[in-house]
Amino acid sequence: MPPLGNRILEFTKELPEGAPIAAKAFLHLGKRAAVDQALSRLAERGKLLRARRGVYLRPVESRFGVRAPSVEKVVEEANARSGETIVSSGAAAANHLGLTTQVPVRQVYLTSGPSRELHLGKQVVQFKHAPRWQLTLANRRAGEVVRALAWVGPQTAERALRSVSQKLTPTEVSELKSVASSLPTWLAKPVSELRV
Repeated sequence: MPPLGNRILEFTKELPEGAPIAAKAFLHLGKRAAVDQALSRLAERGKLLRARRGVYLRPVESRFGVRAPSVEKVVEEANARSGETIVSSGAAAANHLGLTTQVPVRQVYLTSGPSRELHLGKQVVQFKHAPRWQLTLANRRAGEVVRALAWVGPQTAERALRSVSQKLTPTEVSELKSVASSLPTWLAKPVSELRV
């Protein structure tokens, strides 16, 4: 029978890029302490990346060498496996919608799950727990507008909404208005006054 580390590596080859690897998935191969130790040794040898305590990732091998999985793939896998809602941060949404020229330095995502950090090589990805209203319309452009307005804050939200609403389709404006009742008062009022 091959050593535990080799058996774990064989299993991880079948996983998609960015899939989290945890000791619980290998308890059929050995005792928990042995699995933890094997994962730790694989990380020390560079065969796995330690994303955070108890969670590992398989590095991607290409003709250019070995690299960490892409942030997008890690977020996709986290979204698919955890059942959480995970969306880009308000700063990223504001940049994408043209409300700011500042490009976020750190990769930050809002989540319905717990706050945590993942280390992808030298890059750090933050997942920050957010209130439900900021996660509304998760993968829709109208939801991106909500997150951008939350990021700019109450003082400039109305002016930012006027600017952004000109870029929205009538369907997107209707979607945005449909969630007005779930938004904080400072945001619900200007959103409900939008013209379709």
